[in-house]
Amino acid sequence: MPSNKSVSEAPITQLLNCRILRDHRLQREDLWVREGKILDPEKLFFDEQAYADERVDCGGAIVAPGFIDVQLNGGYGVDFSQASDHVGAGVSLVARKLLEHGVTSFCPTLVTSPTHVYHKVLPQVKVQDGGRHGAGVLGVHLEGPFISAKKKGAHPEGFLRTFSGGGAAADLIDVYGGLDNVAVVTLAPELEGSQPAVDELRRRGVTVSLGHSVANLSQAEDAVRHGASFITHLFNAMLPFHHRDPGIVGLLTSDQIPPGRVVFYGMIADGIHTNPAALRIAHRAHPAGLVLVTDAVAATGLPPGRRTLGQQDVEICGPHVYVAGTQTLSGSIATMDACVRHFKRATGCSVEEALEAASLHPAQLLGISERKGTLDFGSHADFVLLDDELNVEATFISGQEVWRKTTQEQQ
Repeated sequence: MPSNKSVSEAPITQLLNCRILRDHRLQREDLWVREGKILDPEKLFFDEQAYADERVDCGGAIVAPGFIDVQLNGGYGVDFSQASDHVGAGVSLVARKLLEHGVTSFCPTLVTSPTHVYHKVLPQVKVQDGGRHGAGVLGVHLEGPFISAKKKGAHPEGFLRTFSGGGAAADLIDVYGGLDNVAVVTLAPELEGSQPAVDELRRRGVTVSLGHSVANLSQAEDAVRHGASFITHLFNAMLPFHHRDPGIVGLLTSDQIPPGRVVFYGMIADGIHTNPAALRIAHRAHPAGLVLVTDAVAATGLPPGRRTLGQQDVEICGPHVYVAGTQTLSGSIATMDACVRHFKRATGCSVEEALEAASLHPAQLLGISERKGTLDFGSHADFVLLDDELNVEATFISGQEVWRKTTQEQQ
C-alpha cells in the first residue's frame, strides 16, 4: 500500500518482534522511528496514513533506552584528567568503545586536578550528540577539588581546594576556568562557603552532587534545600551510616527534602565498591533515586598493569583498581552493561528497574528525561537491544544502528 507522508518525507523504521521498556514495564509492541525520534503509531496511521519504509526484526529482544553514564573517568588508555592538546580525540575514542556496552550518552569525569589541567581540558570537551562516531557527550562531571581531605579517597590531597571569602562564582571560575560545558560538580557540603557555591552552580544549570565528604545529615539537607540533587557513589568516600546521625546516606529517607524533589544517588555496582547487602538496602530504601555509574578509569578494557588516574598512578589487580602501592580503591574497570547485570542479581530487582537505573534515572537527574532515558513518543531514538540475560546485542542512536554484536564478532 503506498504511503502518504503528509508530515515528513523522511523514511520510517519499524522494529518488530520486541519487548519495549515503556511506562516502567516491558510491553510487546513495535517501535516506530523517524528522523531520530520515537513515533506514536496511532498518529502515524490515522493522521498521516503512513507506513514503514524499513522493518527490523528484533528476534524477541528487549528494547530499552540507551544507557547514560554520569561518572566515567576514562577508558581504553584514555584518562580524561590528563592535560594534552588531544583531549577531544581521547573522548572520541572512549565514546566509540562505549557503544558496545549500550551507553549512548555520558559525562566525561575529571578527578581533583591542578588548576591548569581544568583550564586545558575543559575547553576541549564539547557537548555533542551521539552517532556512528560514538556515544553523545552530555557535559563534564567535575569530581572535586572542593572536597574533604578526610574522605579524599584516591584524590590527591595537594590539589584539594576550599572556598575563599571572595565569592563562590570567583572561586569556581578561578579553579575551573569556565562552566560552559559542565553538567555535574561534586563537592563536600560541609566546606565553609559551599552553600553559595551550590546556589551559583544551580543558577548556571549545573547539577550539584554531594560526595567525598564528612557532612552530617543536617548539612546534607541544607545543601539539598539549596539545590543539590545527587550523591556521588553512595557509601564510598563519606561517613558510614550511624543510627544517631546517618550523614549523607540519610538523605535516602530524609523527611526534609523539598516537596516534588528527588535526591538521586550513584551506585558503583561492580561487585567491589558496594557489598550486595548495601546495594539491597539502598535500593529498597529509595529505588526511584538509584543511578548506576561505572566510575571507570583509563585501565578499563586493558590488561592488568599500572595506569594513571589524574595526577596519580593506579594499579589494576584482577577486578580491583588501587592507588599504586596502597589498598585505596581508585575507580573501577567495570562497564555499564556489567553493572546492570550485577545490580539485578545482587538486589533481585526486576529487569525494568535494573534498566531504568542506567537510563531513566540518570536522565531525570540531569533534567533531560523529556528527550533521553525513555522510549516515550517524541523522545530521542537512542536505544539498546538486549537478550534475556541483559547482554547487549545492538546499540542505536537517533534510530540508526551504531553497533551490533554479530558484526563485531566477524571482524
